[in-house]
Amino acid sequence: MDYRIVWSPEAIEDIESIAEYIERDSKFYAKSVVNKIFQSTEKLKEFPKIGRVVQELGREDIRRIDSL
Repeated sequence: MDYRIVWSPEAIEDIESIAEYIERDSKFYAKSVVNKIFQSTEKLKEFPKIGRVVQELGREDIRRIDSL
């Protein structure tokens, strides 16, 4: 079965805010952090059950990955 990752608009806004904040000191590190965020979620396509279920949402299809 093919899985895909769907980012909420709020998540994209948060990532953009993170990048803008880090970019104040370093464009290089801002880009690096954003890349790590997106790369860390790519493994969900093959292993959709990794990460923790977001308890407050109560949905198995929404996962949280805490470490980069």
